[in-house]
Amino acid sequence: MSKIFAYIRVSTREQNENRQLDALKDLKIDEIIVEKSSGKNFVGREKYQQMKSQLRKGDLLIIHSIDRFGRNYSEICKEWEGLIDRGVDIQVLDMPILNTRDNQNGLTGRLITDIVLKLLGYVAEKERSNIKTRQAEGIKSALANGVKFGRPKSDIPKDFLRAYELYRQGLIKVKDVMSMCNIAKSTFYKYSSQIN
Repeated sequence: MSKIFAYIRVSTREQNENRQLDALKDLKIDEIIVEKSSGKNFVGREKYQQMKSQLRKGDLLIIHSIDRFGRNYSEICKEWEGLIDRGVDIQVLDMPILNTRDNQNGLTGRLITDIVLKLLGYVAEKERSNIKTRQAEGIKSALANGVKFGRPKSDIPKDFLRAYELYRQGLIKVKDVMSMCNIAKSTFYKYSSQIN
């Protein structure tokens, strides 16, 4: 008996999958797979790979949109063809023409599906490339305007400065500074490197 799977993907933990889940409300789905992973490739997606291993001939895979399936043109086309060759049907909810189960026009329908798939795959990868370019431009602009990235440097506590001065004068040892300031050896060397 064939099964219906729905695959939902968002790129980051901060992104929300509710929009994709809402689109499935009126559909009869046997299993919904939700994954938070990059769309760059399919290999690193654990949940997708587990689902793929369960797919059998006659099963249907539903995805909300091509960019939720993937964001790499050649990977999308290769993965799509691989599933079709195994007898798995695919339905893209926001693009009804991409529904291999309802493809009633034979070879012509397959040609149209292939053209649309390749076009959408191209657009998905292009958008991914544009996002990366915009990020790089934003970072470059921020750096040029003096924005600092990463953790801010911590201020050296005054009690350390006093104890360190005694250490430099040879009056106390490293372990004494650590004890007086309640710090680890690594913190002692971190602070002292910032002073010198």
